[in-house]
Amino acid sequence: MQVWEAFALFGGGLLAGGVNAIAGGGSLITFPLLVAIGLPSVAANVSNALSVAPGYASSAVATRPDLAGQGRRILGVIPTIVAGALCGSAILLLAPRGAFEIVVPFLLLLAAALMAFQKRLKALAGPPKDSSPRRTQLLVHLVFFLCGLYGGYFNAAMGILAIAGLSLVLDEPLRRITALRNVFSAVVGTTTVLVYSIFGPVDWPAVAVLAPATVIGGFVGARLARRLPSEVLRWTIVGFATVVAVVLFLT
Repeated sequence: MQVWEAFALFGGGLLAGGVNAIAGGGSLITFPLLVAIGLPSVAANVSNALSVAPGYASSAVATRPDLAGQGRRILGVIPTIVAGALCGSAILLLAPRGAFEIVVPFLLLLAAALMAFQKRLKALAGPPKDSSPRRTQLLVHLVFFLCGLYGGYFNAAMGILAIAGLSLVLDEPLRRITALRNVFSAVVGTTTVLVYSIFGPVDWPAVAVLAPATVIGGFVGARLARRLPSEVLRWTIVGFATVVAVVLFLT
């Protein structure tokens, strides 16, 4: 790896870590960078997943105050998240990429629409607090499994999808949902690290440059996200989701 490539990856990792913590979609910065320095697409995807995982963990630590009272929920959904991430990782390593890559931009546009029209959709479906606890719990598990499946296959923007889904089924402020999303991302990241380290075509020099950068960016970005008003945070997520979808359509 040349010096300019290392500097580009480190700068991209800082930016991606911050973007992931605030809205999600930071992997759409680092993944193209890895491809640009010559990595094949699967190797770039695998190396990217390993690189951003420590940044997810630092974001979860930075938003720990907003996780107060959610410990039981987190412990309950971890097996579901791991199962989804393992299934997605297996699909990535064993199946062709083409079909799923076609679907990804549409999933992101759906996530943007869910966030943009969140209040209207909640009004039509009824507030989450009116749902039975068991129904809400099942819906939370479904959201986490599907988003874990997506994240295990294609890491980019999985946090956007998780926030969009959780916002519809949980009666929680967006800051607390974002903190829960950070834990979800950290669990998916840990799972994929274990799988890809053993079975994936990892470019370890690239990971060594990117990983510390995403830790720094993730911690700083998460602190910033906690200070943003809910509406500003919500529309920031909508904007990122739309931009990422357009980029994927064009590429």
